[in-house]
Parts: sequence; structure tokens; C-alpha cells
Amino acid sequence: MAGLSLTQPLLKAAWERPEGTFTIFGERRRSNLDFVERVRRLAGALRARGVAPGDRVAMLALNSDRYVEYVFAVLWAGGVVNPVNCRWSPREMAFSLEDSGTRVLIVDDVFAAYAAELRGLAPNLTHVIHAGDGAAPTGMESFEALIEGAAPVDDAGRNGDDWAALLYTGGTTGRPKGVMLSHANIATGALAVSAAGGHGGDAPGLHVAPFFHIGGIGTIFQFAFRRAAQVVTPGFDAGETLRLVEKERIGDIFVVPTMLRWLLDHPNIARRDLSSLISIRYGAAPIDTTLLARAMKAIPTAGFTQLYGQTEFSPVVTCLPPKDHLGEGAEERLTSAGRPIATATVRIVDAERRDVAVGQVGEIAVKGPQIMLGYWNRPEETAAAVAGGWLFTGDAGFMDAGGYLHVVDRVKDMIVSGGENVYSAEVEEALSKMPGVAGCAVVAAKDADWGERVHAFVVAVGGAEITLEAVRTHCREWIAGYKAPRSLTLVDALPLSPTGKVLKHELRARLVESETV
Repeated sequence: MAGLSLTQPLLKAAWERPEGTFTIFGERRRSNLDFVERVRRLAGALRARGVAPGDRVAMLALNSDRYVEYVFAVLWAGGVVNPVNCRWSPREMAFSLEDSGTRVLIVDDVFAAYAAELRGLAPNLTHVIHAGDGAAPTGMESFEALIEGAAPVDDAGRNGDDWAALLYTGGTTGRPKGVMLSHANIATGALAVSAAGGHGGDAPGLHVAPFFHIGGIGTIFQFAFRRAAQVVTPGFDAGETLRLVEKERIGDIFVVPTMLRWLLDHPNIARRDLSSLISIRYGAAPIDTTLLARAMKAIPTAGFTQLYGQTEFSPVVTCLPPKDHLGEGAEERLTSAGRPIATATVRIVDAERRDVAVGQVGEIAVKGPQIMLGYWNRPEETAAAVAGGWLFTGDAGFMDAGGYLHVVDRVKDMIVSGGENVYSAEVEEALSKMPGVAGCAVVAAKDADWGERVHAFVVAVGGAEITLEAVRTHCREWIAGYKAPRSLTLVDALPLSPTGKVLKHELRARLVESETV
């Protein structure tokens, strides 16, 4: 018996509304019929290059309509999408490609120059495809030529528990972990979020979140299941976002709080007609109620929806819909992350994974059909995260008497900067490689622009001169630039527990009185 499939929206689009619009990118518009035909041909080209069911196909690119075609073509061919985080360093990119055994990589004009280095670092790559507007560089095949020359193929029919996506996320060991998600995982998540309310229906939706992130790629499927035209921008730009909302009559958008602040601060916001916006969904990072109140006043036509989750749950766990942003008790509700969506059951547990009382802080655990298949080639870490049918998130929070979840901290010392997750252990590993560093610890510091920033406490080797500029330059050789510390405190020693564990809560307390550079 067939289960949920991520390619089903294509079949419906082609049969039910062939002349409808599937993607808009700049002046390029693809009808549903045209889009599906391109997907069928690209899938044929991938199969001709050896892509078999379950094989990973990667894409390293900014958002575009071709990126949406890549996602569906890989699934149509029976493969697994493996989006590469374009903010990573080449070493991190290569690790994900080699670790996953990816043989086919698609790059755009911006990242074509990375191909040679990535081939050297990940020798398993056998095909590199250029998804650009000009001629393909030497050693690469043309995305457009493949579509033009390939014969269309039928849908592979993958569904249910069949593997659909491999999304790499940071890990406490300092190496990214590949989260394996199935067709049913992602489809259930997309449909459950839509059922929770607070979306734009079949009005055009605008993509500003990067597609390598679960928030971005998940929104592709949410729009597809709702039959909403997908308007794509290469990356977030506040002025361009406002222009497109007006021009394309955008009904729905997903943003992180930092993006929302930039939209509100842009001088053109008062001059643009934003009345088509009926849904603004936000998540991936904490939001302050002052910013939210300002946004609700500036864009009164929009219903605001908060989403909380993580990649391992495909990703949404709880939802605070528009109705909970208004009326009696709204002030208290807005400090929460909302209630569990229909397909998520949430518990709060202690260190022994026993239930705690209402109002008591513990680890957030969640159960439902969106739980990942596991971490790629990480059975021990999978077993630690998923037990007895429950996913233990590593986030700390409590449930109030009304059933609203409040996320208060991160058990895993995760830092959320501009909507991107940064793991302290990963930064500390890179920083520890720097000559002159005797010890280090990384924590989150509050930041007016990014919500949080990476702050490093460093113990220098006697006589060594450590500067923030030197630290950032060094770290960028090993990790992405956004993970490098944005501020620094030099200390004589790190506070330790009797067992030798760094007491990070003491370091966080010091930030309000320490001098930073």
C-alpha cells in the first residue's frame, strides 16, 4: 500500500491545473506543466548518470527556481536530496559529500569555483553539473543541456518510509550529523503545519529562507501541497522582499526574527503595498515581544504564526497560530512556542527521562510520525536521541497549565545566531587548533542584530597575543564564517566543576560585566 509521497503535488499540479504557476524567479515563470516536464527530464538525466533509488544527489547553490527543480527531480528519480550548506567552509562541505557517499553535485554560478577543490577533498564525486545561465565550465555538464537532451521518465514512486532527504546539522562532537528524513516524515510535517492554520492558502508564497536549511526546504513542500506559486529569491534582502510582496501579491512568507527586524527597519516599508500578506510565519530563533508587537502593527493584514521544532522532527513540533497572538491572555501566550501540532505529542522529562510536573523545566521530548529515520552512519547517536519511540531534543523547557510549551534554554549549548544553529563544541574544536590557545569555551551572548552571537572565552599560552581578528581568521579556515566568534574575552583560567567540566553558566554571567573586544 502506497504511503505519503513528496512527488504527489507534482502529479496533482500537472493534472488539475496545468496552466497554473509553479515557480517565479526574476522574470522567469514556469507553469505547472512546464515545471513537471523539466523535472521528468532532469530525473531521466540523473538516472542516466547512475542515480539509483536511495542515492544521494547534492546541490551547492543560492536559492533559485532550478533549486526547486533539483529537489523534485531527485525525488522523482528515486534519489535522496542532500543540500549543501553554502555558508560552510570547503572542508565542511567536502565532509558532508564524502560522509554521505554523494557522487553527483549540482553547483550554480556563485559556487562553480568550489568544484575543483571539492573534487580534491571528496574524491567520490563523479559528476558535477552546472546550474547557471552561461556555458558550463570545463569539466562540468550543463543543467539546461541535460534537461533539453534527456528523455522524460516516470516517477520512481518512492513514498512512506522511503528515504527522501539527508540534511546535515551541527553536532556536539564538532562534526555535522546527517539527519535522514523519509517521504512520510516531511510530507506529514508539511500537511500538519498547514492543518494547524496560519498560512496563505493557495496565494503565492515567497522563499527567503535558504533551501539547505530544513525551514527553507520544508516550505517548498508546504507551498507545493497547498498549490501555491513559489516565488524564489537568491537570498534574503529586505528591500527586494518588500518589492516582491507588492509585485507578486505574496500571501505567505517564512522568516527568522532577524529578517523580520530588517524588514521593519527598511525605509521602503511604509511605501510598499503589503496588504496581500495574510500570513507571516516565524521561527528558527527566539523572538522578543517588542519586535513582534512592532511587526503586528506595521503589517496588520497578516496573521502571525510561531513555529518551533528541529530538523530531526521534520521539523515542526509546536505552533502558535494567529488567534493566539491576539485577545485575552495573549501577552502570556506570546512568551511560549505554542501548542504541539496534531501529529506531535510532547513530554517534559528529567535527566532520567521521567516526566516532570507542569511548570517544571526539563528536556523536551516529542513523539510522532515525523521522527527522523536516524543519523546517517551514527547508530550510537541515533540510539541516544531516539528511544522508546520518543525523540529527545536536547532543548530545555516547560509546559504550562494551558498546554503551551515554553522553550527556556538549550541543553546542548547551542547558539542561535540569525536563525542559524551554531554548536559550541564545533567552534571550540576549531579554536583549540589555534597556536597560542591553551584553553577555550564558547557561549551565546545576546546581540541586538543577530539575536545571539558566538562569544569565546580564551586562555592564552604564556606570552601569546590573542586578538579577535586573529581568532576569526583562524576559525574561518576550519568552519563557516558565521560560526566564528564575534566577540572575545581573555581570561587567566576557565571555571571548572569538580569533575573538570567547564561551568558555562558562570561564563554567561560574566558577560554582563566583562570587557569584550
